[in-house]
Amino acid sequence: MVLLKEKKTEVIDNFRIHSKDTGSPAVQIALLSEKIEYLDTHFKEHKKDFHSRRGLLMMIGKRRRLLAYLKNKDEQKYQETITKLKLRK
Repeated sequence: MVLLKEKKTEVIDNFRIHSKDTGSPAVQIALLSEKIEYLDTHFKEHKKDFHSRRGLLMMIGKRRRLLAYLKNKDEQKYQETITKLKLRK
């Protein structure tokens, strides 16, 4: 699954820290969330696609580890990120 360039740049623009930021934890979490959201809709139509499900679970694990890292490094940025992405209640 590949994000369209326009969608990817839009997500990066919403979460970047400075003008050339493409790899900060917040940006990575946002991009992974977009991919996860896409795969979630994909699985509603293709219920037996178990190979892609493994990739989805790996993405969820990576996002969880990045969120834990961000929480340890910068609590305020963590709170902003999860509020923007509506990940926690």
